[in-house]
Amino acid sequence: QVQLVESGGDLVQPGGSLRLSCAASGFTSDYYAIGWFRQAPGKLREGVSCINIKDGSVLYADSVKGRFTISTDNAKNTVYLQMNSLKPEDTAVYYCALVARGVFGTLDPALTDDWGQGTQVTVSS
Repeated sequence: QVQLVESGGDLVQPGGSLRLSCAASGFTSDYYAIGWFRQAPGKLREGVSCINIKDGSVLYADSVKGRFTISTDNAKNTVYLQMNSLKPEDTAVYYCALVARGVFGTLDPALTDDWGQGTQVTVSS
């Protein structure tokens, strides 16, 4: 059974940093990527970043390029999202998700198979 457990969300001031963690387990070897997605109140869920856990290739949404960094510790089956220079518009519930079987990487929430429960990130002074 696939399990994805996020942690690390918090209240932070604009310009601050947070590191989110996603502990993943129970998926087979024909899954290649794990992504971070977010959903703000009244908005659609959107892709933030994605990492291919086989070859390390990454994707970022334009809105977070240069500020967010995705990484993985395969020994711990954990994917991290380091978020720097946070802005109020980054406020959202952040989810990690297992990208659909056979897909090498995506920022499309529709191309995912399993989701974590989410962690709240609030950027406010």
